[in-house]
Amino acid sequence: MSKIKPRVLKGFRDYLPTTMIPRQKMLATIEATFQRFAFVPLMTPALELLEILKGKYGAEGESLLYSFEDQGDRQVALRYDLTVPLARVVAQYGELTLPFRRYQIAPVWRAEKPQRGRFREFSQCDGDIVGSADMAADAEILQLACSLLDDLGVANYTIQVNNCKVLSGLMRRIHVDEGVAEAGVLRTIDKLPKIGREKTEELLKNESGLSSEQVAGIFEFLSIEGDTDEKLRKLDGLFVDGGGRQGVDELRQLFRFVRALSLDGLITLDLSIARGLNYYTGTVYEAFLRDLSGIGAVMGGGRYDGLIGVFKGQEVPAVGISLGIDRLLQGLVELKLLEESRSVAQVLVTVFDAESAPHSARIAQDLRRGGVACEFYPGAAKLGKQFRHAERAGMGWVIVLGPDEQAQGKVQVKDLETGAQEAVPEKELVGYLSGRVG
Repeated sequence: MSKIKPRVLKGFRDYLPTTMIPRQKMLATIEATFQRFAFVPLMTPALELLEILKGKYGAEGESLLYSFEDQGDRQVALRYDLTVPLARVVAQYGELTLPFRRYQIAPVWRAEKPQRGRFREFSQCDGDIVGSADMAADAEILQLACSLLDDLGVANYTIQVNNCKVLSGLMRRIHVDEGVAEAGVLRTIDKLPKIGREKTEELLKNESGLSSEQVAGIFEFLSIEGDTDEKLRKLDGLFVDGGGRQGVDELRQLFRFVRALSLDGLITLDLSIARGLNYYTGTVYEAFLRDLSGIGAVMGGGRYDGLIGVFKGQEVPAVGISLGIDRLLQGLVELKLLEESRSVAQVLVTVFDAESAPHSARIAQDLRRGGVACEFYPGAAKLGKQFRHAERAGMGWVIVLGPDEQAQGKVQVKDLETGAQEAVPEKELVGYLSGRVG
């Protein structure tokens, strides 16, 4: 029999239990927060017809689609994100009641060059409100973003907000054409925090074809300083009408909610936030962990009022946010808000010998029925081996049930951290461990 070398495709990876256990804890907290805000779960297929996804992400994004012809001679693609499939769902199912709040946690695929922290398969976690053009919906999404980070234990973060209409107004001021040219410039501006001013200027001139005067106009705009109210007043002087004016008005309405919700210390106006995708039409935002400045945005999103209309034939407003699950998990581990773990249980029920194994199995059953997660060792191995198994798995307690304990109706409970051991009556075991394991 020939041996096959075990390996994964480049840009893909396995998640071992040490990563999956804290990841699942994080996702459980996130899901509970979504549901507290009345968001309902949704799941869409991994594969979509290629025509559903094409033309939604710009040239750069579209080049990263995993597309192919299936066995039915259909042009299909793996989903690139969760937003376009949502737009398709809203257009397809007329029975959905608007406003519609949904969240989805699922993998997406992008055929980009693998590098540190960037993979071809990764998970996204999105929450969206469909059917409301009011800034109250944008404020609700921002409040949700703050609550998600609060519930995960993050104490020091910031959410930076801008508006695409303001950026489009800037493009008109410096005479950049709408469409492809504008989208390319905005994608470059969005890279500013990552690549710095010098590299951004170079890209604007060499790739977008802007003149020195146009580039200077962009950076004059980006250098507007002051608190939110001061920046808005300065923007009033730049945009007296048109889309830029509308964007300033929307920002002013949004920050009225921000102040009412006492979130103005966490949510700020940042005129460099552009987001890279073509479908954003209004508010855009990104969330950062202040204590980990090099990790990048852990959440981002915005308003996309034109996307659903591509499928439905009439405009349906929508606004949402997406969490970078892997990046956020990395941040929480670095901040020591989550710990790696090798086991989901803290208790091992050992098997003293083959004769006592059924009784030990019943002890494990009683613990599980009482809400205490435990592992029952499947076999009568030497106790030393079973103890080493519990230690390697990071468990805290081991239960031993020998003939003497069985005759007395008791078990021995050993605390692996302190080494202390105590005889506990079987009937009291659930209560004894419940107060310790949690």
